[in-house]
This record gives sequence, C-alpha cells and structure tokens, in this order.
Amino acid sequence: MSTGEFSIIERFFTLRRNRKDVVVGVGDDGAVLAVPTGHHLVVSTDTLVSGTHFFPDIDPEKLAFKTVAVNLSDLAAMGAEPAWMTLAITLPEIDEDWLDEFAKGLEYASDYYGVSLVGGDTTRGPLSLTVTIHGTVPEGRSLRRDGAKIGDWIYVTGALGDSGAGLQALYAKETGAQWQPFIDRHLTPKPRLAAGIALRGIATAAMDLSDGLSSDLGHILEASGVGAQIELERVPLNPTLIELVGREQALQHALSSGEDYELLFMVSDSDNGALSTMMAETGNQAICIGQVVAGNSITYRQDSEVMSVASTGYNHFEELQ
Repeated sequence: MSTGEFSIIERFFTLRRNRKDVVVGVGDDGAVLAVPTGHHLVVSTDTLVSGTHFFPDIDPEKLAFKTVAVNLSDLAAMGAEPAWMTLAITLPEIDEDWLDEFAKGLEYASDYYGVSLVGGDTTRGPLSLTVTIHGTVPEGRSLRRDGAKIGDWIYVTGALGDSGAGLQALYAKETGAQWQPFIDRHLTPKPRLAAGIALRGIATAAMDLSDGLSSDLGHILEASGVGAQIELERVPLNPTLIELVGREQALQHALSSGEDYELLFMVSDSDNGALSTMMAETGNQAICIGQVVAGNSITYRQDSEVMSVASTGYNHFEELQ
C-alpha cells in the first residue's frame, strides 16, 4: 500500500462529511469557503509539539480531540461559531495504526463540533500538529481583550486547576481512580462555545484560560489598561481536588497551571441580569471572582486581607519528560 503524502491525506484526513458552506475542501490547492453575509471571519492558529505540549506516548485519539478542542476554545473566547479547520501534521514516520486512531479522534471532534477539515499539509520530522481554526461572528459582535472598564465584574465559567492537577498526575504516573477525572480534564478539554456566543453584547472583554488565571488575566488588563482585584475565596475549585491536594495547592493550580479552557470575562453592573439569563439558557456557569479597578496590576485578597501570590503561568519552553 502506498504511504506517500497524498495517499496519507486521502486515507486519514479526507473526512466523510463536510459542511454545506465548503465549496472546495481537501484535495485541491486551496479550500473555497462561503462566509455568511454580515459576518466577520475569525481565525486562530495553535501548534502542539510532542514533548512540549503533550507526552510522546499520549493516546492518539485523545491527542486529536485535544488538538481541535484547544483551538475551538480560542473561538469561544471571541464569541465565534466554529466552521472550518486546516491541519498541518509533521510525522517522524508512517505508523498506520497510530494514524488510524488519530483520524478517529479527529473525525469525532469534527462531527461533534460541526467543523469541517478543509485542508492542511503533511511532512516528515518531529511530531507536531498545527491547527488553524476558522469561525464566524456577526459584524461588530466579536469579543475582545481590550474592552474591560473600571467597575466591571470579573467572571469565569467553571472550576479552575483540574487540568493542572491532571498534568501533575501524568508526570507522577498516578494510577489511582481518584486522579482519572483530572487526567480526563487535561486530555479532553471542553471549549465553552455556547457560553462565548451567549456573551456577545454582554461581556466587555474575554479570553480563554490556557496559561493560568494570573497570566491570562494579566493579558486582558494590559490590553485594556486597567487593574484587577481578585477575591481568592471566590475562585472556583473542585472540592475533590481540595481533598486530594489541599486548598493551597489546588489554588496554585488554578492560578498558574493553565489548560482549563474555561472563559475569563468581564461584565458591567448593568448587564449582570442579562448574564444570568444567558448563562442559564446555555447551561453554563458564571462565577464572579473579583472586579476591575484602576491601575495596571492584580491585587489578590483572601477574606478582605491582601495576599502575596507567586504565579508565573505556563511556560511553552519547558519540556515534558
């Protein structure tokens, strides 16, 4: 059986179903896509590298799902609806069993989230995956990082720190059943797409939590030219995680570990009522953890007392062992 580039693309990366707005998909020199009238195109690219972003022995089906999901989280943070993706995959060798499992995960994620794979590239080298995700948002309705205002309330969509605990468990080769939910949270993140769409016209600023609360909040504050006050007792933590590692370590995961892929966003006083309604309609949470203030830094408080927090966020230049 031929294992050249084109046969690999045809066998593993030509998915069975395409969206109706795919005019030309995989197999030509470029994709031709029909962007809806009155919408803007939102584009985001992420690269995952073996040994840096995932363990070399990761289940390829879960790796494919995660590769798609983390990119979709960027669209969620922009309030966009996902539509198409391209995949550039670099392979050290042709392992057909590995590719079969990877393609299975890719197709599952594509079907589940309604995204068509419309092109990409394959080449030889150290294993890495680059996905470019495309989505659409009504003109003037995208969420951005630079709109936070003094007095806005700061929210997240769910418990933080679970993914970091899962990664720590993988490092430590933990096999106990109590760690599996956290490992699953790390390997199969769930992008908050419905929440992002619901936040159009409500959130003044937003982004997804990929590098840890402290680091990502800092990005919004820098873009918006404001500061923040965070009430540490309000940061949502999984009670099971607190039982396993203690509150202090669970909180450190929330602040620094990253890859939770919840949404972090700001809402003005006048829109708090609308926020509650929209989150309830989409089945998502909105947990208030603090407020936007004047300045250019983050103040952390615990039970009204200012706390010193050491937090660096995820480092892309550290390798997994």
